[in-house]
Amino acid sequence: MRAKKVITIHVKDDVEKEEFMKELQRLRLPAFIYVHGKLNSLKINVQGTKDDIREAIRKIREIHNRVRAKLYPDKRGLYHYTIDDLLREARTSVSTPIIIKTLELLGEKVELSGDELVTSLPWSEAVELVERLGDALSEIALQTTRQIREVAVPVSVAFNVPPEEVLEKLVELGLAEWKEDKFKYELIKNKEQALEELLKALTGDADED
Repeated sequence: MRAKKVITIHVKDDVEKEEFMKELQRLRLPAFIYVHGKLNSLKINVQGTKDDIREAIRKIREIHNRVRAKLYPDKRGLYHYTIDDLLREARTSVSTPIIIKTLELLGEKVELSGDELVTSLPWSEAVELVERLGDALSEIALQTTRQIREVAVPVSVAFNVPPEEVLEKLVELGLAEWKEDKFKYELIKNKEQALEELLKALTGDADED
C-alpha cells in the first residue's frame, strides 16, 4: 500500500539550505522524495509504503539535526561534526590525531567523542584548516614516518611554516634524523617530547625576532 506525506524543514539561511540539500543527496532513502524550496523552508514530499515513509522521515530529520549541529554552536559555544564529514568536505585524508593537535595548537577547544568532533572552530573554518593540513601532509608524506608527521604537520599549519622547514628544524634540534636506508625522516625522541621542544624553539625564535 503506497502512501504520501509532506514534511516541512525550516532553515535559517542559504548556507543551511545548501548543506542540508548536499546531505540529502548523499542519503539513500527507501522512499521516493521530491523537494520544493521556499525562502526559509523546504517542503519535502515523501512517497512509498508507510514503513518506508517513516524510515525516510527519520533519516531526513537526523541529517537536519546533524547540519544544524555543525553550523550553529551549542550552549557552550561549540560546534559538533564528524571527522568523516570534515574529510569528505575538504576532499583530503588526514589522521584524527593531526586534526586534534592542530586545533589545540591554535588554541581552539576540542573534544573527541567517538567519531564526533566537538570544537570551538566553526565548520567552514574547520574545512579550510583540514584542506591546509592535507596540502602540508602531501608535501612530506613520502619522506616521513607517521610519528614525525603527527608533529610536523600540525606545527607547519598552526605556525604557518613550510613543512620541509619544520622537518629541518627537528633535525637541527636533534629531535629527528634522516634515515638514508629508508629515505625517511624519523623522530629520535618520543612524539610528545619532540613537539614540546620544537614549540619551545619556535616560540623562542619568534620572541627573539
